[in-house]
Amino acid sequence: MNTLRAQTRHEVSTTLRNSEQLLLTLIIPVMLLVFFSLVDVLPTGTKDPVDFLAPGILALAVMSSAMVSLGIGTGFERTYKVLKRLGATPLGRGRLVAAKIIAVIAVELVQFAVLIPVAYALGWRPSSPNWLGALGGVIVGTIAFAGIGLSLAGRLRGEINLAAQNGLYLVLLLLGGMVIPFTKLPGPISAVAKALPSGALADVLRETLAHGGVRPGTSWAILIAWAVVAPAAATRLFRWE
Repeated sequence: MNTLRAQTRHEVSTTLRNSEQLLLTLIIPVMLLVFFSLVDVLPTGTKDPVDFLAPGILALAVMSSAMVSLGIGTGFERTYKVLKRLGATPLGRGRLVAAKIIAVIAVELVQFAVLIPVAYALGWRPSSPNWLGALGGVIVGTIAFAGIGLSLAGRLRGEINLAAQNGLYLVLLLLGGMVIPFTKLPGPISAVAKALPSGALADVLRETLAHGGVRPGTSWAILIAWAVVAPAAATRLFRWE
């Protein structure tokens, strides 16, 4: 437990000191929320774009932190032999994955402390939001995305991992129901989008915060499935070097 606690503190402090990761995890979601809320160019299907965008951008923030930022940082740690040195300690792969996921959740609390007030300032007024349910969705989604990011980071070389993480980020952003409704996607693409962790998390948050989910029960099941399979794959596939 002491080893896990020490590694978690290290992961949090490292993330907060990394300006590039902070740009990705905090500034980009804020910019997207503000821009697309004020410039009505997306087919959100709501009277006020922020009503659709706010839950989706919260889901995007989770994906940015738990998959891309974590995955890229871990990939370069592996390239620079940082993980090789950790492999010689009693930490183990399981505790390393757990420490990184806990650290991401801590960073997400900072993200939401910024994003939610910004959304309210832009006119977001959710009706009877279920914040506890949303928190549960965020935690499950974080575990799922962290598993995906660490699976890539634990197998690919640093530069290839960087390209893979960013490419996957763009695909999940466009197909994940975060900024474009499922109903605006072609039928086959929409079906695939709903089965992705990004689509499931966006739908769960949209239901818990705005009662606007498309199929929340199925989305919960999909998100939980990803949260079970992805970290298990990361733990099994992860290589220290």
